[in-house]
Parts: sequence; C-alpha cells; structure tokens
Amino acid sequence: MRAYAAARGVTIEVRRFGATTRTAEDAAREIGTDVARIVKSLVFVAEGSPVIALCSGGTRVDEAALGGALGLPAVRRARPDEAKALTGFAMGGVPPFAHATRCTVIADEALLGFDLVWAAAGLPTAVFAIAPSDLVRVADAKVVPIAR
Repeated sequence: MRAYAAARGVTIEVRRFGATTRTAEDAAREIGTDVARIVKSLVFVAEGSPVIALCSGGTRVDEAALGGALGLPAVRRARPDEAKALTGFAMGGVPPFAHATRCTVIADEALLGFDLVWAAAGLPTAVFAIAPSDLVRVADAKVVPIAR
C-alpha cells in the first residue's frame, strides 16, 4: 500500500487499531471521525472483471448507476471468496488501490466534498488518511455519481 502510493507521489501513514475497522461505523468509531469520511471500497464483478466502487461510509452504491458508469447493463457484488481472489484482500480490509488484479475503480463524486477521508489499508484493523483528490489519482479512479 505505502509503496504503491509512494510510487505515485503520495505518502500515506497506516494506522493500526486493537479493535476492528471492518465496517464504516467501526472505522469511524476507532478513528474518532464521522462515518461519512470513511471510504468504503466495495468489490463488484462486471462481465467477469473486478470493479472497485469507492463511496462514503454513510451511503450505498446504486448498482444501476455503477453499471451505467461502466457502460454495462448489470454489475453484481462479489462474493467474499471472489473479492479476496480478485483483490488479494478480505472484505473489511480491501483498500482503494494496490490490488492483486488490475481493477477498474469508480469513485463516487461526493467523496470530493471532503478535505480528508479514511480508507482501509489491507487489514480489518488498519486504515490510512488521504485527500480525496490524491485518492482518485492514486487509484486511477473515474469520478461519477454512483451512491445514494
């Protein structure tokens, strides 16, 4: 994670917690921030290819909007075993970038309304802070309204 971000000009500091940061609510509680500032990295499958949808912890991905952003009629949530195989990370710790397989990344435009957000760092007890503009650039994400 750190090396991937550093190679793209961004330094991140991973913070580990004794308690889980697996859900947006857990992460917000441990960090001491609002759940809206937590980035959910959700794994989807579209025509057999992995897609990571990034959205605020207080929202849900609209699958129809995500499919529209990809120009595809349908997407589906990845099963836990698929998410692990495609990204290299278990659900609850999937980061927004540095995946085992090249993934298309779509970021909800509402994330850009924050000065700083927090994302999973590969483990269900680790997170890092990042400016949304850096997040989008490092993840090579397309910014589209995909959440409600």
